[in-house]
Order: sequence, then structure tokens, then C-alpha cells
Amino acid sequence: MLLSLVVWIGGIVFFASVLAPTVFSVLPTRHLAGQVVTRSLGTLHWMGLISGAVFLITSMWYSRLDVGFAQPFATRHVLVMLMIALTLISVFAVASKMEQLRVDMGIVDDVRQDDPRRVEFNALHRWSTRLEVGVLAMGIAVLYLTGKALSVR
Repeated sequence: MLLSLVVWIGGIVFFASVLAPTVFSVLPTRHLAGQVVTRSLGTLHWMGLISGAVFLITSMWYSRLDVGFAQPFATRHVLVMLMIALTLISVFAVASKMEQLRVDMGIVDDVRQDDPRRVEFNALHRWSTRLEVGVLAMGIAVLYLTGKALSVR
């Protein structure tokens, strides 16, 4: 239960604090760095979706064994469901639209800042970041709530 949550949260922290800054500072072009980050973010999202499902299954199972029912509306479960929902929005709405724009524009940095496609891409990038921050914040709250619940036992 905790491992699945730590994998998800740790992945987000690693991605934001190590991977993305490193590839943008080491690779010769922002285009290449963007490709690495896009691919890594896709993997991170799927890791999160799987980790979220594992957490929900194991946490509800633990609740059933501990208190006699699964507690699907416990705060930690609702937060993880919201984390999954935000991740799905990020994957299927934001990232997919960003990829369409990337294909349409070619190399994003070669497109003028006032081009409508670039403006939309930048707005979607901001939304992508906001969604990840939201998932991370809720994940930290779930980690706290789960740790607190386990330490009481």
C-alpha cells in the first residue's frame, strides 16, 4: 500500500527536481529535451495510474480487514481517486492535445511566440504543470493520512 504511493509521489518529485531540469540543461536542443520529458512524463503517468489502482485495492482491503468494511469514501481513498482523475485528464486531454500541436508545429521553439498554436501549447503546458502539482500535493496528503492511520494501529 505505502510502496505504491511512494513510487508515484517519488516519481513526480524525481521528474520535477532531477529529470526535467537535467535534460533541458544537458541535451543540445530544447526539442530533444522536450522529447525525453514527454516520453518520461508518459511513463510517469502510467506508473501513477497503476500505483493509484494498487493503492486503492490494498488500502480498501486493509480497511476491510482492520475495521470490517472497505471505507471507499475515506479521505485517503477519495484523494487517490482525484489523483487518478487528474492524471487521466493530463494524459488524455492535455498531453494528447500538446502532442497534436507538436506534430503540427514541428520544432516548437522554431514557432513564433504569438502563433496561436504556440500560445495554446504554452497554455496547455501550464495546465500540465498545475495538474502535476495538484497530484503531488494530494499525494503528500494521502501519504500523511495513511502513515497516521497505520501508526494508530
